[in-house]
Amino acid sequence: MITELDELLTAWTEAERSGNRESLGALLVDDFVGIGPVGFMLPKQAWLSRFEQGLRYERLELDEVSTRRYGDATVVVARQHAVGDHQGNPTPGDTRISFTVVRTDDAGLQIAGLHYSFLGQVPGPAARPLNCGLLTTRESP
Repeated sequence: MITELDELLTAWTEAERSGNRESLGALLVDDFVGIGPVGFMLPKQAWLSRFEQGLRYERLELDEVSTRRYGDATVVVARQHAVGDHQGNPTPGDTRISFTVVRTDDAGLQIAGLHYSFLGQVPGPAARPLNCGLLTTRESP
């Protein structure tokens, strides 16, 4: 049985894969925010313009999808498999993605936010451990 949420995720995956700005825009609320795997934040128009700035996918799929519903909002967590590039630089192959899906009065289910996270070790310079202030070392006097 295909649900409205399944249809939304399928439509998002297809629009994102094909770089269809119009279809993707209809799936996102006006104050949408997308958070990339290294923490950058993009509002709706900037998210949609990624394709005009060189983002393209050859393949994009979701699996390991789980959902948790809270009233009119649903949190979806999935694994995204992608093959693509941005201005010649490869996109991450596998990432964890979370969607915040809300029911709007005029458009039904829409995506209010997305958050990507790397899986496992981050490639490149970002792979160095971060000191978040949780662990500190004191030298003896």
